[in-house]
Amino acid sequence: MSSDRPAPKASKGKARERELSAGGVVVRDDQVVVIVPTRRAADGSSVLALPKGHVDPGESAIEAATREVREETGIVAKPVCELGQSRYWYRRDGRTVSKTVHFYLFSYLEGDTADHDDEVEQARWIGLAEAQQQLSYPAERDMVARALDRLHRPPDERLEEGAGKDR
Repeated sequence: MSSDRPAPKASKGKARERELSAGGVVVRDDQVVVIVPTRRAADGSSVLALPKGHVDPGESAIEAATREVREETGIVAKPVCELGQSRYWYRRDGRTVSKTVHFYLFSYLEGDTADHDDEVEQARWIGLAEAQQQLSYPAERDMVARALDRLHRPPDERLEEGAGKDR
């Protein structure tokens, strides 16, 4: 769902909305936790995704990402660094919504993927290389690639901030 094209102009009288979300690439050894959300893609197919969700009022992006990881996967994880941002737009109820998702690299601490919330059909661990091929959205596959890149750097270089990325 790459968005190199400009967002469509808002219809007369209909302002563009903005949404801010945050999520994580949670790594344990050579695996990453992924989810199958209950919400389907526009064509009705199931989605394989990284855990992510809205930033609540008064919450920072990293706090939201940590919360969403716990809620959607059952996993408690420690933030390592920001990986980057995904920016895209979509249409909802005739309005254009501009969305930015901040992604962070996390290291697994504890938890069980069976302990996910009801917005998720399944949470499971898959190989990082497999995730780069199977995640439904290109920007999320890119975030896994960025996580792999960070993990192969010397420890003192892993904390650099990520750059933005269109979805």
